[in-house]
Amino acid sequence: MSLVNDNWNSGDPYEYFMGRWSKRLAPLFLDWLNAQPDKSWLDLGCGTGALSEAIHLLQRPSWLTCLNASPAFIDQVAKKAWPDTDYLVGSAQQIPVLDHTYDLVVSALAFNFFEDLAAALAEMKRVLKPEGTIAAYVWDYAGEMEFLRIYWDTVVELDPAAASLDEGNRFPICNPTRLEAAFQDALLQEIQSGYLVTTTRFLNFDDYWNPFLGGQGPAPSYLGSLSVERQTELRETIREKLPVESDGSIRLTARAIAIRGKL
Repeated sequence: MSLVNDNWNSGDPYEYFMGRWSKRLAPLFLDWLNAQPDKSWLDLGCGTGALSEAIHLLQRPSWLTCLNASPAFIDQVAKKAWPDTDYLVGSAQQIPVLDHTYDLVVSALAFNFFEDLAAALAEMKRVLKPEGTIAAYVWDYAGEMEFLRIYWDTVVELDPAAASLDEGNRFPICNPTRLEAAFQDALLQEIQSGYLVTTTRFLNFDDYWNPFLGGQGPAPSYLGSLSVERQTELRETIREKLPVESDGSIRLTARAIAIRGKL
């Protein structure tokens, strides 16, 4: 199996595929984090801005920076034009910000995509104020992220060589023990982890399947690499496995792992 490159070049398809579920997690994360209002925040790897929007609406930040490596995603977030907010294109390993700038550095569903998490954590510490907080959450790909779990289990059933592309295998950092170990290695204090749980509700099978056709992220990128015949086989095999309600809707659990620590 040749490596399928993940595509991250368009915000709208990503929003349809994952962003709508990310929006449900962001308030749960902020409630779990229990931060005080009127603080300065960096949202590192902000994607299409689900967490940034929740911070703006719920935390009354004194300042918010949205940073992402994808210009297309930053362009989409910047359309929100929130007050007291800046929008930066940059790498988690080289954050283009001065030392000791933020009270909180947070990251939503992005840790597993950072090329060097240890370097990213070092940068997060650098831009954090004394006694500041670093916190993040990632999907529980190997566990109770059911709509992706059903997809990848079926992919591997039909194409065992694709097992290495399964996000549950690709991203071992998406595990409470490994996340805590990464924070310990970064010499953070008062480390805590927990679960954030919500429900993904699809109106019907097309509402489940069509977002995979957008080409943004690992699962849609793999699907796009298949022939039409193999896409059809995968689609119909998944259709048979999904639990369908009497009204045609599909309800699946979506779980994320949260982690935090202090300087």
